[in-house]
Amino acid sequence: DFPILIKFIDAQKDLSVQLHPNDELARKRHQSFGKTEMWYIMDADPGAELIVGFNRDLDKETYKEQLENDRLLELLNYEQVKEGDTFFINTGKVHAIGAGVMLAEIQQTSDITYRIYDFKRKDKDGNYRELHTDLALDAIDYKKKDDFRVAYSKRKDAVNTMVDSPYFKTNFLDLSRNFSLDLKNREAFTILMCVQGEANVIYKSESATMKRGETVLLPAAIQGVTLETAGAKLLEVTI
Repeated sequence: DFPILIKFIDAQKDLSVQLHPNDELARKRHQSFGKTEMWYIMDADPGAELIVGFNRDLDKETYKEQLENDRLLELLNYEQVKEGDTFFINTGKVHAIGAGVMLAEIQQTSDITYRIYDFKRKDKDGNYRELHTDLALDAIDYKKKDDFRVAYSKRKDAVNTMVDSPYFKTNFLDLSRNFSLDLKNREAFTILMCVQGEANVIYKSESATMKRGETVLLPAAIQGVTLETAGAKLLEVTI
């Protein structure tokens, strides 16, 4: 499988509260990888929020009791967001994307998600969506941790490191002019995600235009490209 997933998500309503198991637990239960991920906020309505982690330290028994008493939402940590905010979501951390948030998502390739709350929504047949309450109990990180917001440099016309994890590496480029992107000595692919503006990606005689919400995949054999733009914000992703 390709080692990472790339998504653009435009949430028109609150998405379900969920988490992902770590590599060890995912391998034991599902013969799969865990799912570490990051979010870059592309746009957000005034007051729009994410759920990231808990607002207090918990243990398994307290969590179960509050969940059974329908008080989970009181335990969750809410973060108001704006364009440019970036979050790194470790495995085990409960999280959800709120209505009015548009973001770029980068994550390990895995289909393993434990949904723990879905706002009591029903499908067209009147059924609630499946929850993974029992599976989640041994996968949740119950501690309150303020380790999810990513601080990064936003220098213009430069490569700014955002995330350097064992699973993926992401840089931020805020370009106001044409820019030469050096990819020498890189042994893996590069993915460019356009999160604002527009840019032409030029390699020798070939070019591809990227607009907001589009991506370009560059194979490892390409040692550099020219980014032709009058204004664009890009995420550069590799492993």
